Amino acid sequence: MRARSVVLGCALALTASSTVLVTPAHAAPPLPVNQCGETGFDPKDYPPEPLSLDSPPVLPPIPDRIGIPVPYPSVELVPLPDPKPDNTRVEAEPLTDPCLDPCPDLTDDPDKVSGSTGSARFPFPRIELDLQPETIPIPVPGPPGDPIDPAPPAAVNPAEPGPTSAPPAKPVVADVGVVSQLTGHGSDNRTDKRWQVDGTDLGIMWENKPGEVAVAFGDSFGKGWQYGVVGGPDWRSNTLGFSTDTDLSDGMTIDSMVQDSRCHAAELLSSRKVKNWETTVIPTSGFPIGDRQYLSYMSIRRWSTIPGMWWTNYGGIAYSDDNGSTWTKDPHARWDNMFGLSKFQVSTMVPQGDFVYMFGTVNGRVGSVGLARVPKGDVLNKTAYQYWVNGTWAPVDSNDATEIAGGIASELSVRFDAERSIWQMTYLDPIAGNIVLRESNSPQGQWTAPSTLVRTAEYPKTYGGFMHPWSSGGELYFTVSEWDSYNVYLMKATVS
Repeated sequence: MRARSVVLGCALALTASSTVLVTPAHAAPPLPVNQCGETGFDPKDYPPEPLSLDSPPVLPPIPDRIGIPVPYPSVELVPLPDPKPDNTRVEAEPLTDPCLDPCPDLTDDPDKVSGSTGSARFPFPRIELDLQPETIPIPVPGPPGDPIDPAPPAAVNPAEPGPTSAPPAKPVVADVGVVSQLTGHGSDNRTDKRWQVDGTDLGIMWENKPGEVAVAFGDSFGKGWQYGVVGGPDWRSNTLGFSTDTDLSDGMTIDSMVQDSRCHAAELLSSRKVKNWETTVIPTSGFPIGDRQYLSYMSIRRWSTIPGMWWTNYGGIAYSDDNGSTWTKDPHARWDNMFGLSKFQVSTMVPQGDFVYMFGTVNGRVGSVGLARVPKGDVLNKTAYQYWVNGTWAPVDSNDATEIAGGIASELSVRFDAERSIWQMTYLDPIAGNIVLRESNSPQGQWTAPSTLVRTAEYPKTYGGFMHPWSSGGELYFTVSEWDSYNVYLMKATVS
């Protein structure tokens, strides 16, 4: 069997004898293949070959089917309070052979037939109606839940000056490329075979304990998921893996994932999965304080028909006292989304010094970045938060927070680089269509102008940009998601 490089974005592949496979100019390289001979996805777009007078231009394929969405009302009863989460957990069996399917009875599909069906193809696409329910949720009494603990006592911190700092030099970004595919079919981690995670996104990372990094994913789909389709059977709103890989130059190995059954990644934060009520629950950042892990997350009410937009119920914080195996959503550490305009709906939280800093935007992808801070011991006490307002840390309403960096930002990732004593922020700029990097000497700024990390013109339908906490020495590792393949990739950039 020929072993090819699994590094995405490379121009050539190598055979086992190191013979170079020469590709025509402008042609895309062969698709990446993992160590088990499984073909993965390449998120990069390659320019077409130059037109030749000797050959006709290649036209895009005509789809077999064109669906016309037709919404219709659908009433759904929503029992309250929310049911208790299923905290069943199992340990994974040791992996003896990375290319041996640990659960073929669960992950193999004997009914799946590849190749042509043999039927004649009509030269024009079929026009069909796609009936789409527009859910009308109606709350009804359900089984009683656990009693809710009382809110923590008020701990209002007085206003303190928070002047900005002079910005550092604008970071220079070079040598940006995909290192490896982290998830899905064809990835070295083989998440489809080991944990039934065929399609997923995000890949939010933090050091959960010395020598280990936690990796949180968003909506995840298992057996039956189809390439290019976000959705499908075996839907988990979020999943969590762990990595001890210190050499990221050839990719990041995921050692384990939290499981609720054999070869099946568990859903960490439950969601009602009811459109117009709570469609899903998505993690936005993670961090430890002592032996407790924290996750910031957003409760999404519904996705918009406008790409890149959604509406949340609230942004919240959950915690785990068993290293991420089970989680509790704190009922009081929540920032409700009033009229769809509230700040800190999509937040990333970073502990540094005596405080935890919370950077956040409104729901969707068209908002500016606000900032808050809270003493480490009061993370779950919403009354203890101070918001940065025009040079002052003030005990005010969260919507009074003023922006810390100009421009439109979405899906933030922020880290404190202890090696350089500098703050780094990455996010998707939906106007420019780029994932960018900015740096500052303090959380409140001033922040440098954006430096481009990833151009969506080069990597179409790419979003995210979540930094690896062990990035160092001018090498910035970060994850991105790609909409068509709906999987996660590790990228690397040189920053000077």
